[in-house]
Amino acid sequence: MIAKQWIWALGIAGSLTMTGATAAEGLVTVTPIGGQDGEFCARDRALVFEDPNGTRILYDAGRTVAGPDDPRLGNIDIVLVSHVHGDHVGDQHIPAANAGSCASADSSVDAMPNSNSVNIAVKKGAKMVTGSDMPAFFANKMQAAGGDSSDSVLVRFGGLVTMGGVEITTVPATHSNGLGAGFITGPLAEYLKGSGLSASVGPPTGYVLKFTNGLVVYLSGDTGITAEQELVVKDYYGANLAVINIGNTFTTGPNEAAYVINELVQPKSVIASHANEVATKDGKVVTGTKTEAFIKATNVPVHVPLSGVTMSFDGEASCTKGCS
Repeated sequence: MIAKQWIWALGIAGSLTMTGATAAEGLVTVTPIGGQDGEFCARDRALVFEDPNGTRILYDAGRTVAGPDDPRLGNIDIVLVSHVHGDHVGDQHIPAANAGSCASADSSVDAMPNSNSVNIAVKKGAKMVTGSDMPAFFANKMQAAGGDSSDSVLVRFGGLVTMGGVEITTVPATHSNGLGAGFITGPLAEYLKGSGLSASVGPPTGYVLKFTNGLVVYLSGDTGITAEQELVVKDYYGANLAVINIGNTFTTGPNEAAYVINELVQPKSVIASHANEVATKDGKVVTGTKTEAFIKATNVPVHVPLSGVTMSFDGEASCTKGCS
């Protein structure tokens, strides 16, 4: 587990990449934790990143991580949440891997009012690193779940936090970030339910992570096309691996996501995410899917996140193992 201490730093104007050394030894592994082993399914969101030094980061646990005791998780040092919608923070979750189907995971375990992400962070003794106005909300939830409120760590746009050797910052995303009434107790919850409204915890975010081997990863969160994808993610931070949502309606669709990759972020490779479809069968991309359309429209290698299949990346974002 990483140490309790963390280091705050600010971005320095004029720098084109995140701070620290250039590419070093070792590989970053990325393991999807989805609804069905070996497939990319409709509700799949969660990814676990492991730095060469052993620091493990869970991104958007959602509904397909079977709670904090899911054996696929292993140790988790840091939990990231792009926004508080139930399919990302985890309002419910599956009871075990492969519950339900690829089209509809059996997410019958209620994780409210704390959320799957909070329950995992508290059980694992992990930090939750979020931006916007989310840290105060998560601090209260962590304390209510028996954890330490100080384990909820803030990093807003333009700031930087280094934890377990990994540099983490948040970047803008264009989406909503309404908190469902089920996460709130007392009269306010009843008022929100009665009016059909949700509570605001500030704007949603994406993330940029720099690992100790030099790999810089852009996690888009739920977003549309933004100017910051070029000016901030590419020009300032120099992301060379992207994870981008392709599901359409709620986020960038396959063609919009391909534009972001080809023209704005321009990474060396990309992992598809949040397709909201049965994207694969027997581990192969299904013809006519949004995932197939994204692959065809994108100029760099597209890696499909098959649940339980670990991908390995060097500091230049080349996949050395496990990529489809």
